[in-house]
Amino acid sequence: MPSENADAATRIRAAVARVQALRQSGESNPSLGAAVLHIKQIQSRRFAGTYADLLASAQYQSAARFFLDELYSTRDYAQRDAQFARIASTLQTVFPRQVVQTAVALAELHADTETLDHQMAQAWLAQDGAGDDAARYLQAWRSTGQRDARSAQLAGVLFIGRELERLTRLPGLRLMLKMMRRPAQAAGLDALQQFLEAGFDTFATLARHPQGVAQFLERIESREATLMRDLFDAPAVTCGTQLHQLLGQAR
Repeated sequence: MPSENADAATRIRAAVARVQALRQSGESNPSLGAAVLHIKQIQSRRFAGTYADLLASAQYQSAARFFLDELYSTRDYAQRDAQFARIASTLQTVFPRQVVQTAVALAELHADTETLDHQMAQAWLAQDGAGDDAARYLQAWRSTGQRDARSAQLAGVLFIGRELERLTRLPGLRLMLKMMRRPAQAAGLDALQQFLEAGFDTFATLARHPQGVAQFLERIESREATLMRDLFDAPAVTCGTQLHQLLGQAR
């Protein structure tokens, strides 16, 4: 993670600018834009397949659904990005420092993810179109490479999960978030407000179980790290079969 001493507004604006540039490239090149969306759809299905047990679990369902909807979905985050860019300089005056830190991490994770998705989409388009989604995704992954960036992406996901859990331990923060709904809406921060409230409630519920958050994040870390290693290094046939099964589970 970058130094906490870096200016939050500068970091958020830089991350949003990266995303906006990538979004514009997709809009100017419809084939690329469609490929990016398809990559996101595959990744969302893959996550649902990898965590089918957690999505069906009474204890972990809400946390797994939150990660799927907020970090691994095909949702268009243009509204949230626009809010971030417009009010980045006032963010630190509206929300507590710990919340600002989470917002910065979210913006930077989003930018890193979009960068990787666009690289994957370019590799996807460079193929001849043969093979099913699993085979083409694996080929695009290996053509793109970026081991360090993938590891950093996973670290960002885990960091946000731990930060949300840490926010649930701040006395009075849930009441503060509720009281801030009107000011946040007036400041153009309603999308961020909704993310924070949903994250807070999700992880507060999970934290009621002994080691609930830690166990959930450990499963995310273990499964994602194993899958990344397989996507990079496992025999193509073996990895393609595994990926095909995960995508099939999510149908």
